Amino acid sequence: MTDLNRRIQEFVRHGYEHAPAIRQMMDDAGVAPGDIHGADDLAKIPVLSKDALVEIHQANPPFGGFLTIDPADLPRIYISPGPIYDPQPPPEDPESQLAPFEYIGIGRGDRVLNTFMYHLTPAGILLDEAIRACGATVIPTGPGNTELQIMMMMTLGATGFVGQPSYLMTLLDKAAEMNLGADAVPIKKALFSAEPYTPSQRERFEGQYGMKTSSAYGTADLGFIGYTRQGLQGFCIMPSVFLQICDPQTGAALPAGETGEIVATTFNKAYPLIRFGTGDLGALSPEPSCQGQQLLGLYGRSGDAVKVRGMFLHPNQLQYAVMQFPEIKDLQVVITRANNRDIVTVNVELHEGAEPAGIAEKLQALAQEAVRLRIDAVNMVAAGAIDRDARKIVDKRDWD
Repeated sequence: MTDLNRRIQEFVRHGYEHAPAIRQMMDDAGVAPGDIHGADDLAKIPVLSKDALVEIHQANPPFGGFLTIDPADLPRIYISPGPIYDPQPPPEDPESQLAPFEYIGIGRGDRVLNTFMYHLTPAGILLDEAIRACGATVIPTGPGNTELQIMMMMTLGATGFVGQPSYLMTLLDKAAEMNLGADAVPIKKALFSAEPYTPSQRERFEGQYGMKTSSAYGTADLGFIGYTRQGLQGFCIMPSVFLQICDPQTGAALPAGETGEIVATTFNKAYPLIRFGTGDLGALSPEPSCQGQQLLGLYGRSGDAVKVRGMFLHPNQLQYAVMQFPEIKDLQVVITRANNRDIVTVNVELHEGAEPAGIAEKLQALAQEAVRLRIDAVNMVAAGAIDRDARKIVDKRDWD
């Protein structure tokens, strides 16, 4: 038995014995731990979709029956859209999470602007811990306050940046307005996540500013899944995750090279997720160029959820918003992009005779509170303007 097959076999057995949700999922499918001998047998277990995960958590709060350790031993708990309360157990192999940081050269002597949020979602603190584990110093800025960030970057001599690539573009644009040219900007190492990293951005960061960069692919439920390396297509997959590419309709595993839904099994025994469907489309390389698995790229979404400003927006969240306002008959979100930022516009169709006064402001406040999403504009549209069969979230962004 290969090490991978043995690892999968032991992990599935542990999940079945200690996580009630895993046991229920396998029992419902008529699968016993003894039926799973390795990677090829994982397809016997149904894919766990994000929507199903939300339902399981709501039926058995707060952790859905997935947590296998005493909650008193959890250092942190986060919240994801759904809502889902994501426990952050102590990492079993902290060193395995450092590969993206080590690749771009983060180490002792570096001072790194961490522009991810430090509250509610895991990105800020998890990256903070990894940067410090590499021996570097963190400047915990979070997002926004661009001029203040530039002042800190220059005064403290920040050599590193972690955050969204569009925000680094914003920082550099503002720095240029302040007559700070590429030679004056001290940042030479950058790790991105939460949105696509485009070729034009790479050309600016690496070509014009001389940075070494990488982009990490991950989710709030799984953490980092993989990261990019120069000259290698797609992502090198972290050793803490095993990926399958599956038919979005049947869940059947597809051969390497074919496109399907990215389905992940984590090796986190404290919070095991087995065959978790990310909703992203991708393909695995038949001949990986890095140690372990290689994901050739991200090719869109298999469902209707869309990532906006680093957070997923789900259609069921829009339905929740409709339920809060009896005046609203239907709504549709349109995502566009301008000046390196996502623009969120909500088109609202009201019931006949309903008054629009105050609805836009209340809808914006609800989105900020419930989904942590800032709505840029609310348009009241005529009756029938929203096609009932159309997507509730329309992504019109051009990434390059």
